[in-house]
Amino acid sequence: MKYLVWTSRIVVGALFIISGLIKLNDPVGFSFKLEEYFSQGVLDLPFLMPLALAISIFVVIVEVILGVLLLIGFKPRFTVWSLLLMIVFFTFLTFYSAYFNKVTDCGCFGDAVKLTPWESFTKDVILLILILVLFFGRRFITPLFSSKANWMVGTVSLLLCALFANHVLNHLPTVDFRPYKIGANIQQGMTVPDDAPQPLYEYAWRFKVDGKDKVVVTNGEYPSVDGEFIDVETTEVQKGYEPPIHDFTIEREGQDYASELLEEEKLVMVVAYDLFKSNQVSFEQIQQLTSKAIEKGYKVIGMSASSNELKENIVKKYNLDFEFYFTDETTLKTIVRSNPAVLVLERGTIRQKVHYNDLDELKF
Repeated sequence: MKYLVWTSRIVVGALFIISGLIKLNDPVGFSFKLEEYFSQGVLDLPFLMPLALAISIFVVIVEVILGVLLLIGFKPRFTVWSLLLMIVFFTFLTFYSAYFNKVTDCGCFGDAVKLTPWESFTKDVILLILILVLFFGRRFITPLFSSKANWMVGTVSLLLCALFANHVLNHLPTVDFRPYKIGANIQQGMTVPDDAPQPLYEYAWRFKVDGKDKVVVTNGEYPSVDGEFIDVETTEVQKGYEPPIHDFTIEREGQDYASELLEEEKLVMVVAYDLFKSNQVSFEQIQQLTSKAIEKGYKVIGMSASSNELKENIVKKYNLDFEFYFTDETTLKTIVRSNPAVLVLERGTIRQKVHYNDLDELKF
């Protein structure tokens, strides 16, 4: 039991720290995932949506700290009870998502590792088993250091997490795991290889034969059945290849200009997924920067999911020298974790990407 507890202690502690740090690197992204869970049709807790960012920061810091406390063996009773309560809640959440197909990605490891709902649930079940081992064998969890040293390690860990969270909130994630990271080419990200796996479907054909229903399942071909065709139900049994970027458009008046704009040699994108929620004061500096970019031969566009009326008001209010196009809100949130933000592209390749607090770092 002693060795089993030690193994579980190392595995659980390491996983909680890694998972927490990945999400702490991008707390805004994790807050978007929490908003999905809180939305109507999932947990139906809309009153928590405005608190999603605060909750995400609290949860991921607690996740890291519990992992650290477990590894150093500090306050084992409190630590194990906290881990058990957390994993029970996460296991329920991932089961709910998987069974009812509500949230297709739990965000357990942010954008670094994508898990299907059932993979997330399986991971949580394994962790639950390991934490139960720790719970029943917690007498074998002994501290690695003195009480004073353990307090110091825990306090320093908390302080470092808070400082890191503050940094990424006021800038951008330190490590970008998304397909829109600096150096990525958007056109290539949308490309489907010729040998890419195709989706597989099953077709359940229903016929009326001699007054009774008969169902014949095929992989696409119409079955030879001597009866009256009623209907067919299609089920995807295996997903095909999905490119990293599959929902990128730049629209205006119903027309998509993405392919044309991504061929621009010099392109500046001002991204604001929601102009009402954006830091509008930063548009004063954006106006100066984009005017400078236009003078140097750059084409400048805005990208937002806001209404045309709000776009026009922002353009007039800050005397902007560019127009806004429509892009899906989820896509814009994926592109950059700042509202607004500025990207500089060269023939579809992202060369610069900055938070509105770092606009002075742009170079044209």
